[in-house]
Amino acid sequence: MTTSTPGDEHGTLPAPLRRERILRLLDERGFVRVSELRGAFGVSSVTARADLDALVASGDAQRVHGGAVPSQPQVDGPVHRESSFEEALASSVIPKQQIGALAASLVASGQSVILDVGTTTLAVARALRARTDLTDVVVITNGLSIALELEPAIPRFTVIVTGGSLRPLQHSLVEPMATTVLSQMHADLAFIGCSGVDAVHGVTNVNLPEAGLKTVMLRAAARCIVVADGSKLGRAHLGLVGALGAFETLVTDAAAPAGEIAALRDAGLTVLLPE
Repeated sequence: MTTSTPGDEHGTLPAPLRRERILRLLDERGFVRVSELRGAFGVSSVTARADLDALVASGDAQRVHGGAVPSQPQVDGPVHRESSFEEALASSVIPKQQIGALAASLVASGQSVILDVGTTTLAVARALRARTDLTDVVVITNGLSIALELEPAIPRFTVIVTGGSLRPLQHSLVEPMATTVLSQMHADLAFIGCSGVDAVHGVTNVNLPEAGLKTVMLRAAARCIVVADGSKLGRAHLGLVGALGAFETLVTDAAAPAGEIAALRDAGLTVLLPE
């Protein structure tokens, strides 16, 4: 006797139940891919996309490239929900390209660089990869997307991945193990992403495990540079990464608010802007 499995086309769940389970995955992970739904529920890509479109129509999800994320609640005041990697990747594209190019210009051949997880640091990785003049650069990262981005630059670059537990929302590696690896490193530069840079509250992040690991990165580098687009300036979140004094420089985009830049400079932080 043959029994159906989740991958059997004839053993699929009814659409309402399938969509309910997709919502649970969204709540748990913050992002689901069409390819994952196809394998998990034994449906075609067309059916998986139709399920996501139905959740979008009901206000329970919003589409991003390759899948969907939970819909953002409509509330007064700032929303502090952590964006998925895919959501962040689709926002502030030009500012992040500007930041990436400027940050990458600070790296010289022969240096070791810590690249924090995130879409802004991914832009730094892309700009580093595009610099064909760079050789013998060692990059240490806890971001799987960053490691894959830099793979074509091997052997000009050496890419070291920290290890640790995988956070699907950011494709990041956190504790355990990440601190153990970073504690054995002393890099020339660290490029740290964040959720907020504020003249009073310093550099902060919305996610506590990642904020803690960013602090470890600060201790593992001779020079620390925070990379953040203008939308993050003047904001503060739950997880403290470090006071402004722990950072040498902020690299931000050309459209960053002038008032926030002035406040950060008055607080003693060097701010670099694209020309």
